[in-house]
Amino acid sequence: MVLFNVGFYLVVPFLAVHLSEELGFASWIVGLVLGLRTFSQQGMFFLGGSIADRFGRRPVILWGIAIRIVGFVVLALASSLPAVIVGILLIGFAAALFAPAVESANADIGRQLEDSGVIKRTELFGYEQMSSRLGTVLGPALGAVLLVFPFSASAAVAAILFAGMWIGFYFLFPRTTETGSVVGTSITRVWRVVLGNRRYVVLATLCSAQFVALAQLYLMLPEQLSLRIGSQDLLGWFYVGAAVLVIVGQRPMVAVAARMGSRAATTIGLAVMAASFVIPALGPGTITDSVWPYVQIAAWIALLHLGQMLMVPSMRDTLARIAGERYLGAHFGLLNTIGGCLSLIGTIGVGYLYDRLDDGSVAAATPWLVVAGCIAAPAVVLGVWSSMSDAIWPRRLP
Repeated sequence: MVLFNVGFYLVVPFLAVHLSEELGFASWIVGLVLGLRTFSQQGMFFLGGSIADRFGRRPVILWGIAIRIVGFVVLALASSLPAVIVGILLIGFAAALFAPAVESANADIGRQLEDSGVIKRTELFGYEQMSSRLGTVLGPALGAVLLVFPFSASAAVAAILFAGMWIGFYFLFPRTTETGSVVGTSITRVWRVVLGNRRYVVLATLCSAQFVALAQLYLMLPEQLSLRIGSQDLLGWFYVGAAVLVIVGQRPMVAVAARMGSRAATTIGLAVMAASFVIPALGPGTITDSVWPYVQIAAWIALLHLGQMLMVPSMRDTLARIAGERYLGAHFGLLNTIGGCLSLIGTIGVGYLYDRLDDGSVAAATPWLVVAGCIAAPAVVLGVWSSMSDAIWPRRLP
């Protein structure tokens, strides 16, 4: 997980800068490309997870890593919008293959460890988040160093890292890990089981709002740095700070979530993520020499990730239980697919609002307040509905 995110985050956080400043694309095109990346990755997780449940995790992981290597090479050479889109779609779809397989394997291992009394699965998910974020510390830091070189250098380094990972997974990943999947079961059978679980589908749809919130980070942070500070030089270091916060804070937040209960932790975590977007909306939307813009941006990023840390481990454990511990690749994939579709809509919409901000049609606070409202709505629905009925959140988890 560390190397996965090193390779990913040394490129993607700087993609918006590359597209807007080096290739000269409009904000809505940047939003489209970022949304397509999210959609081709998270939006295709359901298919990728179903393929992993059908054919086994190991071969699907290896194919996914290979496709991502090709995607980074294409992106390194791309100078036109069609070529950028091809590269970004390959990078995204590759993750749609390997990520659900890895997540479902971790869920199976977590259940086995919890049944053995070694560790709770939510704690394992927390450790997974921490190790994943270690990669997001090293990735942006390496990406920031590579900013002195053309963007193609970062993409080439990422391709080399993933080539090393392919070799590692080929020799080290066990050939039999399929305790939550039935390898050989038809994909249509998997889909009928997953989509027929209405409680899971509704809860996954509401929880997918957290993907929409996090997706805006890669579009709104560069824009905010340009609008309020006049430079994106600190972009990579804000990403590093967010990752360090997760590494340090994830374990304590898992403990907090355990005391609160899964339903409260998930609902309140999503509400905190929504509230974080109100902070940058305060104050003028012009460049200033004061320290206030730095404080606002840091507070937004911190609150956004604190909400995620509170929400995600409990959410994933609950969804796995509601799924009956079966076909977890497809079940987790559906969650990400819904989130990817909504994130695509969200990034395009926010990009459009920033274009209107450039021509003076909307106020500087508008994109932030719109996103806050969109994330708050499912948090309210989840909190109110689940407190009144067990239709989407059972009183007793399987």
